[in-house]
Amino acid sequence: MKYMIAMFGSASEMGETQSPEWIREMIDFMIGLDKSLRESGEMVFNEGLTDGVLGKTVRLEDGQPVATDGPFAEAKESIIGFWIVDVASEARAIEICGQIAKYSGVVELRPVAAGPPAV
Repeated sequence: MKYMIAMFGSASEMGETQSPEWIREMIDFMIGLDKSLRESGEMVFNEGLTDGVLGKTVRLEDGQPVATDGPFAEAKESIIGFWIVDVASEARAIEICGQIAKYSGVVELRPVAAGPPAV
């Protein structure tokens, strides 16, 4: 079953609060995790994202798209990277999330829908 694993954080806050050694360890861990998931055949797709301060939120106002800075007005953390994995079980996906949570603190796990909802 496919799952999206989303990692939350703030790259700018991480740079202010973590040591360069911790950041290098985290990067090495992420590179190793990606390699391991590719080798096991569980990796479908992954990508890191820029810091949330570079994001935009787009809403419709009077039918027109209006963009504002940042993903959410009050949120300090936003999605900073994600993986789409195809694993044998939810337990395996949770196991992967546990490894990532060591560095991000919070990880969201969500099944990938097989298609649009039935209407």
